[in-house]
Amino acid sequence: MNSPFDYSNTPLTEIYGSLCFNDTVMKRLLQSEVYEELLQVQKGAIDLTPQTAEAVAQAMKEWAIAKGATHFTHWFQPLTGKTAEKHDSFVNIRNGQMLMEFSGRELLQGEPDASSFPNGGLRATFEARGYTAWDASSPAFIKDTNGVKTLYIPTAFFSYNGQALDKKVPLLRSCDALERQTLRMLRALGNTSAKHIIVSVGAEQEFFLVDREYYEKRPDLRLTGRTVFGNLAAKGQELDDHYYGTLSDRVLTFMHDVNHQLWLVGIPSRTQHKEVAPGQFEIAVVHDPANLATDRNQLLMRILKSVARRHGVKVLLHEKPFDGVNGSGKHNNWSISTDDGQNLLSPGDSPEDNVLFLLVLTSLIKAVDCYATLIRASAATAGNDHRLGQNEAPPAIISMFLGDQLQEILEHLATEIPYRKRNGEWLKLGVNSLPKFPKDMTDRNRTSPFAFTGNKFEYRMVGSSQSIATPNTYLNAAVADIFEEVADRLERSEDTSTESITIIKEFYNNHKRIIFNGNGYSQEWVEEAQSRGLPNIRCTVDALQQMVNPKHVAMLTRQRVFTIEELESHLEVYLEIYSKQINIEAGVMVEMAQRSIVPAVTRYLSELCDDISSQKKLGFATEELKQIANLLSKNLNAAIKTSEHLHITIAEALAKRDNVLEQAKYYHENVCEVMTELRSIVDILERYTDKATWPFPGYEELLFRL
Repeated sequence: MNSPFDYSNTPLTEIYGSLCFNDTVMKRLLQSEVYEELLQVQKGAIDLTPQTAEAVAQAMKEWAIAKGATHFTHWFQPLTGKTAEKHDSFVNIRNGQMLMEFSGRELLQGEPDASSFPNGGLRATFEARGYTAWDASSPAFIKDTNGVKTLYIPTAFFSYNGQALDKKVPLLRSCDALERQTLRMLRALGNTSAKHIIVSVGAEQEFFLVDREYYEKRPDLRLTGRTVFGNLAAKGQELDDHYYGTLSDRVLTFMHDVNHQLWLVGIPSRTQHKEVAPGQFEIAVVHDPANLATDRNQLLMRILKSVARRHGVKVLLHEKPFDGVNGSGKHNNWSISTDDGQNLLSPGDSPEDNVLFLLVLTSLIKAVDCYATLIRASAATAGNDHRLGQNEAPPAIISMFLGDQLQEILEHLATEIPYRKRNGEWLKLGVNSLPKFPKDMTDRNRTSPFAFTGNKFEYRMVGSSQSIATPNTYLNAAVADIFEEVADRLERSEDTSTESITIIKEFYNNHKRIIFNGNGYSQEWVEEAQSRGLPNIRCTVDALQQMVNPKHVAMLTRQRVFTIEELESHLEVYLEIYSKQINIEAGVMVEMAQRSIVPAVTRYLSELCDDISSQKKLGFATEELKQIANLLSKNLNAAIKTSEHLHITIAEALAKRDNVLEQAKYYHENVCEVMTELRSIVDILERYTDKATWPFPGYEELLFRL
């Protein structure tokens, strides 16, 4: 390639996956018996032998070196929600000679310092040993950074005692749990061909783009990812003219570069478009198995940021970077299928298929209802608190959208009320009377947090900056738990067809309160949800505590996804992250207000008062200018007082560091309240201060310059 921007000389078919150690490459470079054994390892059927690890390591090294790589890294996902890496070179020296070496042991296991990563008390500072272990189910890839190429090996991260210190280990466990219980259920229903269950996930990534020149002039964007101060521009998103609008030349070039970088490492990006808010965009990829989809989404976010640098723009992944316009989410499309080609969330073409579909569907209904607060906790972050329930994202109330037709069929089955098909024919109760479902049997409900979209569910609560590992871990575990109940009942039953219908009726009747097909953004739904007894957990601090709800602990340990120690440690980490994020945002507000905004407004007010004095001497009317001066003076004093109050409140919060829960509560209840007050004051100052005097670029520059 001639430059980072010129891909015209290389066919796309050659570009795709050329920097990915994928199945095609392994089949070509590995001996057939090694390749076949590795396939079984990837499916979890057997353990990896040292001999196979050595053979794979040698092939991987030779492939990477041929591509220009000099270093390798075990790439893992600590509880920060970001990724981590430590680079080692292939270089070794023997008898004064430089050799390029990479062993099976180096492939299988690394040893990063575990004490410096958040661990919630699982590891003390003096207990540094932690391990990364090769995840054979996620292909290695080469990352090219301005010509510097490094081999990245996806790994799991765990402690000396085998406890999960990352997000990948629980996700893999949850996939195993769901596979165990799904296969039991299928076997009880007579399916003997399925050997492996695939949880498929497709993440739609939303983000903002801003010109880097203006980004660099905003300390809040640089340090927190969002604007802690700022007024809306005269134009926002009210004309609905940005959504699906024409991409500007600059953005299109950026997207072109992003897509090629994604294709190089085998990430199948397909869709790109403008989103609702000005400056907001979305990119979506083809569905992958959940673990691979998680890795690829992390890599996608990294690629977005790295490509942005060379295009003079900045990618903002915060859930709410700009107040007053829509924030960003990451719609998590979830489905479950078998290795013999059956999507268990596809209605099918026959009544018999429909029974399995409805059994799976009603099991999901029960899972989401029983574990709604745990699923809510999976999307709980400081950033998402600004977004959920703001007429741009689902409320903090978990509900499910099925569509009218599907709900009518369930009502028909569960209540024995006759059901009229779309062609006018009446159906009687019974398995054989179930209709063939049309391909698009539901509309799409953009306001539902958990919507059925034909052959999958779209979980729309996930925040744009989040790893999708945790939402899918909790969802997999919840569904596995209900599938276990179904499997137990079917295995005890002498007539599985009758028992299946009984389960469908029971689950639907007992848990249909979770189904809502209307406008999830409306206040009426909030009130109706309360009358249904559905929980509405509005803030992250309250939501995160659901991780250690005894019911949830029992389920997660029963399905072997977490230990109680891991849950308690992860809760502590997430609460600490919440507090630290708010602390940084509050500190930035104090810094911007006291060192930039107050001096700038003071200078402008002095100039304004001089103008008033000069005009008064000339005999001009000055009442309007006096009103502005008085307004600025009043709010300037309020800004000084409130910023100092915020500074004191931060110190009070920091003093509570010995109790992470109490500290997080204090940040939410006290620090955030003062932050809101200070913002309202400063935003008034910005509105009445000369634009040339205001020390930071405003929303107009940030949102309308691309």
